[in-house]
This record gives sequence, C-alpha cells and structure tokens, in this order.
Amino acid sequence: YDVTVLDPRGFGELGHLLAGIDWVIYHAKEYNIRVMNLSLATDSTDSHLTDPLCRAVRSATAVGITVVAAAGNFGRNAAGTEVYGSVGSQGHCPTIITVGSVNSKGALGRGDDTVNFFSSRGPTRGAYLDAKGVRQVDNLLKPDLVAPGNKIIGALAADKFGLFTDYLANTYPQLSAGLPTTKGLRLMMLSGTSISAPVVAGTVALMLQANPGLTPPLIKAIL
Repeated sequence: YDVTVLDPRGFGELGHLLAGIDWVIYHAKEYNIRVMNLSLATDSTDSHLTDPLCRAVRSATAVGITVVAAAGNFGRNAAGTEVYGSVGSQGHCPTIITVGSVNSKGALGRGDDTVNFFSSRGPTRGAYLDAKGVRQVDNLLKPDLVAPGNKIIGALAADKFGLFTDYLANTYPQLSAGLPTTKGLRLMMLSGTSISAPVVAGTVALMLQANPGLTPPLIKAIL
C-alpha cells in the first residue's frame, strides 16, 4: 500500500506524515500490513522520547508493524567533510530499523564495500532537559544496518495513459538509466538512503512470509 505524504518534489508537512503513519496503524489488521517503509527524514533536536515522529513509529512497532526508515543523506557537509551525529527523525528512534547506504563497487564480494559519504551517521544527537535543567543527549548508535543505495536502477511508475509524471525523472534527465525507453516502460538510477531502506523492508517482508510469528524486536535482532 502506497501512502502518499509528500508532494512530487519530495516535500511535505510533518502533519501529513503523522497522518500517514496513523492510517497504516489503523488499517494494519484490515490489510495485514506487517512492515512499513519510510524513505524520508527530517531534522530534529528532540530526544526520541519526545520527538513526535519517534512517538508515532513507536506506536506502529507496538501494534506489530516493523518500521524501516532511511537514515538520511546528511553524512557530509558542503565542504565534503564527514559529519557525525547527522541521523534525523524518525531514524533516531531505537525501536525501528534505521538504514544507511552502502556502495558495493559493482562487485559481488563485500570486501571492498564502503558506506557512502552522503549516508547519515550517528551517534544520535537528540536531547532533552532533565529535572535539573541539564541537557541529556540520546547518543544512540545509528544506523542499525546499511544496504545497497548507490546508483540503484529501478522501474518508474507510469499513469494509466503510459505517461511518466515523475518530477525527478522529468526534471533531471541525467538520472535516466541509459536504457531504451518505450511507452509504459522506463528506468531511473538513484542513490540515497531512501533507496537503501526498501531493500531492508523487502527483506523483512520475506522473513514474515517464511515465519509469520516474528515480531518487530525479533526481526531487528535477527537482521
């Protein structure tokens, strides 16, 4: 089920995302939704204890939905320097699976794999003020996993007329995978943790297919 919470350019309001998560929670039993992929992120200075997105995905986990989220693409600054503590919300929630992006260098073996520089890194820097007014930082280890997210080729969705209305594909033709395109069939190449997260979400779906009794904490522990 595709729950749209962003506009064609990838922007949206926090309220839209919270409403989308609520929709999934409400319909989870009706449609047998067991895993939720969140290929989006927003900046947050709040602790996971109080951050509204963290509270929402924690509620989803509590009803048996395994939540997989992108870590974000803020792993380096404008000067190209590696940035730590850049995992945003909802990726800094400890109950979900937060996914970073790895570059496999086009090889089957993992010996030369590296984490992409753009992939957001922990520790998480959300914080809260304790009873004495002292700022307490979460400092959680994130992301939990990395998955392929460098120059991944995927299929674009076409409308009922076979036309492609995707903003990114039409605005940046260099994202084309360079393969012949026909009506109703087109490929695009993308990088980012938003591409990595669905790899893990798909893996979770296969795990649940093999063993429907798995719970979100068990799935996270196994992975």
